[in-house]
Amino acid sequence: EFYCVKWIRWKGEPTPVITQSENGPCPLLAIMNILLLRWKARGGSGGNWGGVKLPPQKEVITAEELMAHLGDCILSTQPRETSEGLQLNFQQNINDTMMVLPKLSTGLDVNVRFTGVSDFEYTPECIIFDLLNIPLYHGWLVDPQSPDMVQAVGKLSYNQLVEKIITCKQATDSSLVSEGLVAEQFLEATASQLSFHGLCELTATAQEGELGVFFRNNHFSTITKHKGHLYLLVTDQGFLREEGVVWESLHTVDGDSCFCDTEFHLSHTLGKGGDPAAPPDPQLGQRQVDQDYMVALSLQQQQGQAPPSVLSDLELARQLQQEEYQQGHPHPPPHPHPPQQLPGQVGGRPAGERRQRQRPDLDCTLL
Repeated sequence: EFYCVKWIRWKGEPTPVITQSENGPCPLLAIMNILLLRWKARGGSGGNWGGVKLPPQKEVITAEELMAHLGDCILSTQPRETSEGLQLNFQQNINDTMMVLPKLSTGLDVNVRFTGVSDFEYTPECIIFDLLNIPLYHGWLVDPQSPDMVQAVGKLSYNQLVEKIITCKQATDSSLVSEGLVAEQFLEATASQLSFHGLCELTATAQEGELGVFFRNNHFSTITKHKGHLYLLVTDQGFLREEGVVWESLHTVDGDSCFCDTEFHLSHTLGKGGDPAAPPDPQLGQRQVDQDYMVALSLQQQQGQAPPSVLSDLELARQLQQEEYQQGHPHPPPHPHPPQQLPGQVGGRPAGERRQRQRPDLDCTLL
């Protein structure tokens, strides 16, 4: 197996990013891309938890090379405490991590808990994130303003919740049956594995400039926070030659997003060659609406408003933007495609899978 390397300009220097063309290895690539980006972010050494640097202009890398680099980083880590007992525990964690490294190429065994964006059921595979000081996040949370769902879901993991639903459906106690139905309703309403409350909590929890791994829909992505907004690293090999497509915004739960360059500026050249003499792009209005939403979301989080106010701001932003755009153009912009419908059935201990996406001719993509 081999992967194409995309070179971007990160923190002022050429930096490699590993791209992906098939399902399976996204946990490995998400971790490796953090180590590659961390090299410059931590002053050229990766800090106490290591970083990876590839030879200049390397265009292809094999899975074996990735594993070797990752193994070197793990072995070079140092314990935070120096007592004999903690040293032994640290060494045991190193040994356990080296045993599970091969699984990174096929997917990790993770099981979310709905109580916090960093809450997962413990599995040996999670040790690697601790050793490399890489935060692992998800955004699948219960809204605390829904007490019935909070009661039904509790502190259970996904697997435990599915078992509870099956048990409650077979119960003779009507209260248990009702609780099972509420829990099932929660899973159906959040089939995208990202809730509005989870997105707000994730935005508040992630540190500015932090590099982490985000788990959603059986996929592991490299995530960062820039000026209060969340972005996912674009690793689809289809964008290998698109220098202006590096990050993808994460600001809605329905999959609507927009692409940005390495400086987090909205990308306007995807598929259009960047010709300044070209006629006005009718999709510029929609891209501006996406930016308006991100601003509205940020204001909502700072002011502590309820979710409906953000939606109202978004609707108003869309209406004003459409009116402004129509005044300057004789033809209205095309209506954006509806978000892709996601299945109601989700996996319990999902392995890593690559999100399939068609290469768009626009600067916004719908997942």
